Amino acid sequence: MRSAPAAGLLPLLLGLRLLLGGGAAAQYSSDLCNWKGSGLTHESHKKDVEQVYLRCSEGSIEWMYPTGALIVNLRPNTSPASYKHLTVCIKPFKDSAGANIYLEKTGELKLLVRDGDRSPSKVYCFGYDQGGLFIEATPQQDISRKITGFQYELMNKGIASDLHTVSAPCRPCSDTEVLLAVCTSDFVIRGSIQDVTNKAEEQESIIHVGVNKLYRQKSKVFQLTGESGNWRGQIKTLLECGVKPGDGDFLFTGRMHFGEARLGCAPRFKDFQRMYKEAKDKGLNPCEIGPD
Repeated sequence: MRSAPAAGLLPLLLGLRLLLGGGAAAQYSSDLCNWKGSGLTHESHKKDVEQVYLRCSEGSIEWMYPTGALIVNLRPNTSPASYKHLTVCIKPFKDSAGANIYLEKTGELKLLVRDGDRSPSKVYCFGYDQGGLFIEATPQQDISRKITGFQYELMNKGIASDLHTVSAPCRPCSDTEVLLAVCTSDFVIRGSIQDVTNKAEEQESIIHVGVNKLYRQKSKVFQLTGESGNWRGQIKTLLECGVKPGDGDFLFTGRMHFGEARLGCAPRFKDFQRMYKEAKDKGLNPCEIGPD
């Protein structure tokens, strides 16, 4: 069901059509990944519609003192033919306020994030081909403290599905899935579960991991701590998965998502050693890692 346009939105939609037809000048972002702007640049009697163009797979939007509207054009440096395989995810800043965020396609709007929503750590995802982002400032008595902002990521639809469905991170991975995860994950470590912090409001669990061996990491989530020289880090997963502290080592794999490590396959390390040896003996292991 499509949302009815908010009061004051019809003039903006007319402006949107003029803008898309070349009737107004586009405002380009000087940073290809991030945009930061201010509604104070608008004249008080105008409801301007500005265009922002971003060409990265991840970044952020920060709109201070929002007035009028923004059209956010995400144009990753990939072949346009691959766009249909992409998912866009946005994560509003904790104190984001002052505007509604819509999906826009051919002039029709669907409400994505309502101004004032306070859902900690909530991520909103949609197919790239479902439309673009149209951000409309809401009427405010005082805009001096309003900042609308969010992080965005573009990713393969399969990866996005794994990150946002209960079945994928909770069910045990098959041998084949584990071996592929070792080759393709953003992080691969051998470690133990030191503690688990459950966040009921966010429906997430934080796994505190002690690292025995670091095979690979895309970002510096796992770091040396203290004088002991031990590596430690945190991995997030869904609360519904019911992760608990326990003895023994695991092979932790997963993806980075908005700067956080998200759990993928995590077999016991002895089970991974068996899988790896069996695949190597048959010449079927997809990559070399050295499981010892």
